[in-house]
Amino acid sequence: MTAKTKNRTTPRPLPKRRCCTSPLPGTRRPSRRSCAPGYRPESLVWLEGYQALLRWRAENHITGLYAVPYDTETTVGVTKDFPLGRWVHQQRKALRAGELEERRKTLLDAPEAGMVWEPGEEAWENKLAALRSYRRATGHLAPRQDAMWGVDEAIVPVGQHMANLRRKGGLGKDPERARVRAQQLAAIDLDWNCPWPLDWQRHYRVLADLVDADGADVLAEIQPGVTFDGDDLGKWLQRQKQPSTWAQLTTEQQERLTRLGVQPTQAPAPTPTATRATKGPSKAQQAFQRGLTALAQWVEREGADRPVPRGHIERITEDGQVIEHKLGVWISNTKSRRDRLAPDQRAALWQLGVEWA
Repeated sequence: MTAKTKNRTTPRPLPKRRCCTSPLPGTRRPSRRSCAPGYRPESLVWLEGYQALLRWRAENHITGLYAVPYDTETTVGVTKDFPLGRWVHQQRKALRAGELEERRKTLLDAPEAGMVWEPGEEAWENKLAALRSYRRATGHLAPRQDAMWGVDEAIVPVGQHMANLRRKGGLGKDPERARVRAQQLAAIDLDWNCPWPLDWQRHYRVLADLVDADGADVLAEIQPGVTFDGDDLGKWLQRQKQPSTWAQLTTEQQERLTRLGVQPTQAPAPTPTATRATKGPSKAQQAFQRGLTALAQWVEREGADRPVPRGHIERITEDGQVIEHKLGVWISNTKSRRDRLAPDQRAALWQLGVEWA
């Protein structure tokens, strides 16, 4: 043995490298995927997408609920084409599958994230925003059917919106969604779905605001010809005071007008010659009442501003039977002989928005 060999020291063995198959004492064996180079936990990937959503909304000055387009891409770190739209879409899929953690849903529901879980929700929220704006400006949610609201490209047909919402099934086929939407509309205006025509509600709300601002004495100044936003408020008020019109109002309508200080005018006492024997209504009166019922049903559904097509047939219920009433023809015929209508018949037509009456 040479001196050189004698002085050589035996090298110490290197410590055994721990890997996925050699967990630390007291710990669970990590997955092979987590041992891969460059692996990032799924929670960090999710947070990266969430932060990208917040930054993208801030950069584009977006507030409130907003549906991110599916093809939207944005910059995240060194990634210039992060698929934000697809990431948002994946969150919707995870929620429907019951796989989205509650804490993540809470973050996405926050105002700064503005997550739209259903594509139709964004359109609904935009509609609600327009209706809120209209209600704040006018004091009511009873626009004419042709009413528009907004500025430039943001003009919204609020009149048509309200007409559609008040129709049967106008809030959607899903009962739960319809219930929630009805609550949202009631939060804007409790009378959004009043049981009387929106035309009556609009005039009433304008009158109520005037009385609230100037007192009941203002009623004496509101004569036919006094208009508000195109509505002849004076003519409408005079019509409500007519005994025949007042009798056709519901109890709640009468109570609302009474609280404003509106009372029906005293009906003149009938002359002896005008007194008839206690008989039922004539066939002509029954036919007129049938047409009036059909017209009231049309106005309730379509609004007073939408004319009835001449060929329209309205289905009404009379004595438990469904009758197909030729409403368009009836209106045309009634107009041609309007000079022979009784005052209470003309008043009834006027109350439903028939101008020629």
